[in-house]
Amino acid sequence: MTAARRSDATRAAILTAARERFAADGFERATIRAIAADARIDPSLVMRYYGNKEKLFAAAAEFDLRLPSLAEVPPEQHGTALVEHFLDRWEGDETLLALLRAAVTQETAALRMQQIFAAQLGPAAARLAPDPASAPTRAGLIATQMLGFALCRFVLRLPPVVDLGHDEAVAWLGPTVQRYLHGTI
Repeated sequence: MTAARRSDATRAAILTAARERFAADGFERATIRAIAADARIDPSLVMRYYGNKEKLFAAAAEFDLRLPSLAEVPPEQHGTALVEHFLDRWEGDETLLALLRAAVTQETAALRMQQIFAAQLGPAAARLAPDPASAPTRAGLIATQMLGFALCRFVLRLPPVVDLGHDEAVAWLGPTVQRYLHGTI
């Protein structure tokens, strides 16, 4: 195996171990040593490739929201479709939940979450908004709903929110997201 291939394999092993460790332990409790042990490498290699825990976390938190295009969805159902999509993403991905947990207390993680939502939700809102100039505000308000719901359901585990079924959550949140996408103030 060439040095470049070993380097790529080592980086991939570090990122896989980091994603799993951050998801399991959160940002605060995850350590470089534990991540290195999970990747079966020396901790100095983690530092060599990523510099520090914050930079490793930012690299490990590369996350694609995989937003649907909504081109085939009737406009009056855009809000519901986005809420359903976000619920599916939150429920199926520990990395996004780890990023949310870390974003509450870590500036690096909060910045990463901001970048993910701005880069991915912003353009989607711009395509759907009646006035593209309002897209950043609309995307930000959609993020308040989805991030707030995820925080209450998956991190804080508030019983009334945890107890909502998938369809109930969509029914509550869909109209609000719909208004953020297409409504006027």
